[in-house]
Amino acid sequence: MLEIIRQELEGLYGDEVLRDMSEIISLYEFYEGKGQDWTIPADLDYKPTKKKTNWTKKLIKEEARFLFGKTPEFKIVSENEEGAQVVQEYVNKVLKDGLFSDKLVKGARDCFVGKRVALKLSGGAGQPIKVHFKPSLEFVFEPQDEDVDELQSIVFFYHMNQAEDKSKQRIWKQRYHMDNARCILNEGIYDGYGRVVEERFADYDTGLSFIPAYVIINDGLTGDLKGESDVTELMDNQKAFNRLSSDDVDALRFNMFPQTVATNASEDSLKYIKIAPGALIDLQQAIEANGNVDMKKLESQFSYGDKLEKTLSRAVTEMHEVLNVPRLNLDELKGIMTSGKSMKALYWQLVTRCEEKYTSWRPALEWMAWAIIEMTKAYKLESLPELPDMAIQVENIYPLLEDEQDEKLLDMQSINTQAMSKKTYLKKWNPGMDDKQAEEELKQIALEKNLLEDSYMKGLDEGAGE
Repeated sequence: MLEIIRQELEGLYGDEVLRDMSEIISLYEFYEGKGQDWTIPADLDYKPTKKKTNWTKKLIKEEARFLFGKTPEFKIVSENEEGAQVVQEYVNKVLKDGLFSDKLVKGARDCFVGKRVALKLSGGAGQPIKVHFKPSLEFVFEPQDEDVDELQSIVFFYHMNQAEDKSKQRIWKQRYHMDNARCILNEGIYDGYGRVVEERFADYDTGLSFIPAYVIINDGLTGDLKGESDVTELMDNQKAFNRLSSDDVDALRFNMFPQTVATNASEDSLKYIKIAPGALIDLQQAIEANGNVDMKKLESQFSYGDKLEKTLSRAVTEMHEVLNVPRLNLDELKGIMTSGKSMKALYWQLVTRCEEKYTSWRPALEWMAWAIIEMTKAYKLESLPELPDMAIQVENIYPLLEDEQDEKLLDMQSINTQAMSKKTYLKKWNPGMDDKQAEEELKQIALEKNLLEDSYMKGLDEGAGE
């Protein structure tokens, strides 16, 4: 694997990528819990407890779940509303068939742990388009010289077996690069030395004017091609929590069995002592002893419980604060569960953090929808209407309690003041409803209204005739 990376990225940049990948491996090990281990001194006369509570994994999952637990809504906008609806339904079908919602949440986790993630599209003539997220350990990329946001090349790879002998190792490698505004593909199977075992595509013109991949960078500064890991910010507190909670288990274990101390007792009498309910102890004084014979339990008088609890709680709280994930319990939620505004206030910092991250994800998701449409046309997978003025909107939705009734009342007031159409209202509160269904619903409402008015007028006429 290293030989393939060195072949693709020569010089100082290649060495830097290899060092970064080594760090990312450590980050994933820490995330999974294996990397949270610590060394035990060899001179101890007991086996210390190693208790690991993986707050890091829990918080990363919660962060990704909050960002993409509800799948973003894709909307195709054009003056040709009917054509836009056809394209939108096609994009939604491609995403649904490809299990996009599940992949998106997992891709976000990989991005938060491994600093970056690649959004990749596959498919071609006769093959449906599918969306993939590749972790940072399975690709390397090179941006264009004049625009770091555009890819010049990207290489995907993974081990196909676990052979130790490099000559028997099999590594799949796929390389896209741009050449004269055309996307060229090279793909094959290689051994551990980077030698070709099977060539599948050689300088193959994909028929695309773009590389079907987009690299999403987690946080970082301007021009940063590596990104930052959220795991790094949690490490110190995670280590402290594990060590303290493990020491607490050992301290509790030793204090549960206080040490027996015998003073001035003979060695022979100590041999025959039995520890049992109601047992008698024939404690004899040693011949050479000067004082009285005595036996008692030696118990620790050190009280650390409150201090430890506060320290552990502070470590967990700081981990929550680092990722802006609110630490809530049932007592804190009493009285606010029915208020959407209160819940939004509690999660406001997490919302702003996710909005910041979404500034990197939004253009990637917009590009994805655009690329799906372009690949469909290039490979003639579906007949889609041409939309010269097409715009793609991707709206993120956070899983927060909404004050739905209050919002509906405000929308009704907007309808009465002609600030919102009835059709817009129906589509907003019925997410699965399209323009045609909304128009049919409005016609039905108008028909029922006319029937009621006709019935009412008929009743008045009959009453007047009598």
